[in-house]
Amino acid sequence: MLDDAPFTVIMDGLSRHLEALLFVAPRPVPATDLAAACGASDDEVATALAQLADEYADGRHGIVLHEVAGGSTFSVAEDCAETVRRHTGQERPEDLSPALLETLSVVAYLEPVTRSDVAEVRGVSSEWALAGLEERGLIEERGRAATPGAPILYGTTDRFLKLFGLRARDELPPLEEFALEAGEVEEIRARLLANAARRRA
Repeated sequence: MLDDAPFTVIMDGLSRHLEALLFVAPRPVPATDLAAACGASDDEVATALAQLADEYADGRHGIVLHEVAGGSTFSVAEDCAETVRRHTGQERPEDLSPALLETLSVVAYLEPVTRSDVAEVRGVSSEWALAGLEERGLIEERGRAATPGAPILYGTTDRFLKLFGLRARDELPPLEEFALEAGEVEEIRARLLANAARRRA
């Protein structure tokens, strides 16, 4: 790709192509996919992404370049988010109801999880909450469990990672950070592990 051009020209040109790809991509794009699309090496893409990240650093534009969900994506700058939200009606984490946040937390820490698993952990029916999260694009179907009735398995989406600023699901904070009382973490973890073991049985 532009083998006879100076190195800086290759990077400038590549950065523009990456900018275009990320602009139209509906979800974060892995660097390897960007390299394949542009016919560039992984190192060239890494350098070009660094240039883009500098160009779209906080305070320079209305959007910023982020690495989330195992790829790169443009997202709204923090100081512009409220304006965009008023226009689009798109929710922020704090706009989700306590029931939706609780259900989303169970799915995120246990996934893939069935509807009955979520209901058992929460202690209440979670059909409405799961439907609401799926409608918002925060969870999705992940196949069927190998148990009687083959219930649907749910997991979080890349949009969930993007909304909460996570690059990968293993960046979820440990349960210990949410403990309110002594022994609460152990009880939650035991219930999650019991559900997971029951699904594997």
